[in-house]
Amino acid sequence: MQPRSAVSWRVVTLLALGSGTAAHAHAGLPETSNVTLRRGHPEDLFVGATFGAVISRDSGQTWRWICPEALGTGGWNPTSYLWREPGDIMAATGNAIVRSSDGGCSWSTHPYFTKNMWVSALAAHPTDDRILYAVTSKDSVLNGVYRSRDGGETWEPTSLLRTGLKLYAVRVSPADPRRIYASGEGNGQLLLFRSDDEGATWQEFSHALPELLRPYDLAVTAADPVLADTVWARVSAQGYTHLMRSDDGGRTLTQVHVLEDTFVNMDLSADGSTVWVGTITSFFRGPRTGPLSKLGLPTGNACVLRQGETLYGCGSTWLHDWALARSNDQGTTWEPLFTLYGIQGPQQCPRGTPVRDVCPARWPQVAEQLGADPSLGPVDEEPPPEPPPEPPPPPAKAGGCGAAPGNAASALVLLSTLLSRRHGRRRLNR
Repeated sequence: MQPRSAVSWRVVTLLALGSGTAAHAHAGLPETSNVTLRRGHPEDLFVGATFGAVISRDSGQTWRWICPEALGTGGWNPTSYLWREPGDIMAATGNAIVRSSDGGCSWSTHPYFTKNMWVSALAAHPTDDRILYAVTSKDSVLNGVYRSRDGGETWEPTSLLRTGLKLYAVRVSPADPRRIYASGEGNGQLLLFRSDDEGATWQEFSHALPELLRPYDLAVTAADPVLADTVWARVSAQGYTHLMRSDDGGRTLTQVHVLEDTFVNMDLSADGSTVWVGTITSFFRGPRTGPLSKLGLPTGNACVLRQGETLYGCGSTWLHDWALARSNDQGTTWEPLFTLYGIQGPQQCPRGTPVRDVCPARWPQVAEQLGADPSLGPVDEEPPPEPPPEPPPPPAKAGGCGAAPGNAASALVLLSTLLSRRHGRRRLNR
């Protein structure tokens, strides 16, 4: 591993090439961008990143890398992942749904969503993760909300499906899982949809937002854990992100806070009274009525996830020396979980899986960028199979020089046996 000072000087050089807050947050550097925990297994953590993903199976004691080539996301970077209780890891990439059923070692795209269907978001039922919802957003094709009742094995369209519509976000209400919210645009309007019966029927609400100048990109961002009629959304306008809340099931939106930054994600306390928001430079906290206050940490590409009373937050290793941390006091103080330069090589996967076959060759270059140890690589959990025994030599031809037919055959059998035993002893002594 490189000395920390060497990494820091390289970062300082890269930061000097940029200007403005966004440059200081990214500067083309590797960053974490989202975090999820496996449902029912808090020891399993999965972190999306600009350089693929990072996974831990031991409550954050060790972290290993999954390269983007093995993920199969191409040039798309998922904004969130979903880790089902049975073990499947899934994400909507903006192009497709990718899925791994072996702990992140092998990934595939779901065949139901063809190239004519861009899957832009994915959401799960709060207590039964066999029930999933996905939305699509490709131009000039049928788009809408799709549902799976078997953990993503099969999919079917809900009644919201039409041309001229593009959907970018979907949320399931924890307070009433039959309540589904989706948002997007259609025919030049910002649209928010609500279903009270798991997608069988939908209500549509158009939001002109006349108080904003040329608003765009309306997206539902959170559903209140207690009140089914309360849903949160954000909308962009003139370089600002406007955080909004609806208390009437999406019919009207009230502005809560204006962020002078690009929104990453948000989460709510268990009673819905406290709001946390991550942006590409800062982390905010405040009451549901606003305004929000900027906290000291994390900084740089902040993200947030609440699990019970614990907050998980992404941050920039290049700015405060950790990439993921957790807080037990609502974000006032943080306990670092890992740094980018502490990643311990590629994910340990069996031979023949994409992560094992592709990622080790790419690790040294990525490790150089992260300041990690480039020599770390896969470790075989099982020894390679023993080579097959050498075949015995062919029998000598009768009548050869000095050969007696009967004695020659016996000698060859004895020689073959001795060679086999000697070969076996060499193998045991290795």
